[in-house]
Amino acid sequence: MSLLTTEILSEIADELHIPEDDLIRIGVHSYLERQFRSVQAEIFALLSRYNIAGVEDMEEQYRNGLLEEADTWQDLQRLDHLEYKRDRLQKLLEALS
Repeated sequence: MSLLTTEILSEIADELHIPEDDLIRIGVHSYLERQFRSVQAEIFALLSRYNIAGVEDMEEQYRNGLLEEADTWQDLQRLDHLEYKRDRLQKLLEALS
């Protein structure tokens, strides 16, 4: 961390009467929660758009001919990425708790 960042962190911790380590942990946890909620919202939008439960369900609809890959392939890739990201964020949040 830069000297300025360290000074600001120390000043905030003093003002809030909490240890700097706690301030960092709380801040990181808050950031991860915000990211998690954002990813969850994107996942929900995609699931709602296709009326599916997840990537596997979307792949099943491809196999059954209910979805055209040409029009939806990018959404499948996006959903797969978002589900992976959600799982990683969840593990990070659990590690901080």
